[in-house]
Amino acid sequence: MRDADDEIRALGAHVVAIGTGDVRYAAAFVRDELIPYTVLVDDNAAAAHAAQVRSTSFIAMFTPRTWKATRETSKRGFHVHKAGKRVTQLGATFIIDPGGSLRYEHIDADSTDHAPIPAVLGALAQPRA
Repeated sequence: MRDADDEIRALGAHVVAIGTGDVRYAAAFVRDELIPYTVLVDDNAAAAHAAQVRSTSFIAMFTPRTWKATRETSKRGFHVHKAGKRVTQLGATFIIDPGGSLRYEHIDADSTDHAPIPAVLGALAQPRA
C-alpha cells in the first residue's frame, strides 16, 4: 500500500493501517518503512474480531506456499523487522466509502495473501453507487 499511496490519494482515498503490535512497534514500522499514512494499533484484536478476520496457526504460517512467497518478497527487499503482538493474526483490506458502505473486501487466506493493488485501485476508481 505504501508504494501505491500517491495513486490511492489521487483517487480521493486515504489508507489507514491497523496493526497488531504495540505503539512502539507501530512507530518503528512507520519510521523504518517510511509509511505515509495513519497506522493504528488493535491491541486487543477488537477490530480484527469485528471484521471477522481470523488468525492462523504457527504451523500454517510455514507451508510450501507461504515459504515461497516469503522468499520472493524478501528478494524484493521486504522484511518483517519485528513481529507484532499477535503474529498469527491474518490481515485484510477493506474500502469503506465516506457513507460507511463497504466497497471492497479482501480477507487474507494465509500470511502471504494480500489484496492485489490493481484490484484495490480498480475498486477505488469505480463510481460510488
